[in-house]
Amino acid sequence: MMLAYTFSCFTSSIKARRTAWRIKCSSSNDGFPSFLPKQVEKIKDPFARKLATRIQRLPVQICSADSLIMSSCVRPLIHNETNPVVLLHGFDSSCLEWRCTYPLLEEAGLEIWALDVLGWGFSCLERLPLCDVASKREHLYQFWRSHIKKPMILVGPSLGAAVAIDFAFNHPEAVEKLVLIGASVYSEGTGNLAKLPRTVAYAGVSLLRSTPLRLLANFLAFDGISFRTRLDWTKVGRLHCLLPWWKDATVNFMISGGYNVSNQIKKVRQETLIIWGENDQIISSELAERLYCELPHASVHQIPGCGHLPHVEKPHHVVKLITDFVRVHCALRH
Repeated sequence: MMLAYTFSCFTSSIKARRTAWRIKCSSSNDGFPSFLPKQVEKIKDPFARKLATRIQRLPVQICSADSLIMSSCVRPLIHNETNPVVLLHGFDSSCLEWRCTYPLLEEAGLEIWALDVLGWGFSCLERLPLCDVASKREHLYQFWRSHIKKPMILVGPSLGAAVAIDFAFNHPEAVEKLVLIGASVYSEGTGNLAKLPRTVAYAGVSLLRSTPLRLLANFLAFDGISFRTRLDWTKVGRLHCLLPWWKDATVNFMISGGYNVSNQIKKVRQETLIIWGENDQIISSELAERLYCELPHASVHQIPGCGHLPHVEKPHHVVKLITDFVRVHCALRH
């Protein structure tokens, strides 16, 4: 009863926020999609701004939703005979995480998709579905089935690596190969956070959205960039948090228990490329060796002078590793 009462207290404020959001989204500037928060206009990073103009929403139906989910992504400009590279993102992030790497992969002639994981990014969740692991998996599968339609090279950074492993294990027919970057795959879900009362969970999630906490994460993730750049990248990283359903979706995921894929790792059969920054201050680079030993068909590359997000910090290096991995194996297949 207490949970039901707490939930009802949030309902009216949620409806009010969403009504206000529809009004705000009636127009766009500088080519940005109208569904993006207006704060996108304050971002300075030219790569983030350019990729933001290409974000679209495509319809996806999943069982836990009573209507189509308009799901955010960046679609490829290039379609070719090779299987597509599909880019996921990390915990509580968006496809803008790939702002530096996406255009380089495209220039290399690859078919590239960047998808927002259900519950994060810029999908329309006005009628909020479940955002637990099973729903995230089904959403990715239905997106693949409806729009991609070919086995993919699935790329997952940080917690996105857990998303990729879980998906490849459950839907091997949809995944030709894996690329895991700074992989967060050994945590046991959200742990005790799953047991928090809903009111406490909402308070914690509000802190997660705060600029100081996001800026601290930026300091941990990157080394050797200016404070001005850190501030701007913090704006990029928290842009999706300004959507009116973000809190509800994040709490839904947190209390569901999160990802626990450690028992799936040894059962993954796809060829896997592991990429890790040697100076990763968030997920120890020592875990790269453990992951390499546990995956049946893996190779590992550590990038010197790089932190937790090589695809942001060292995009040229990451692009070379991915394109070589795709093309060598493509040549062997033919």
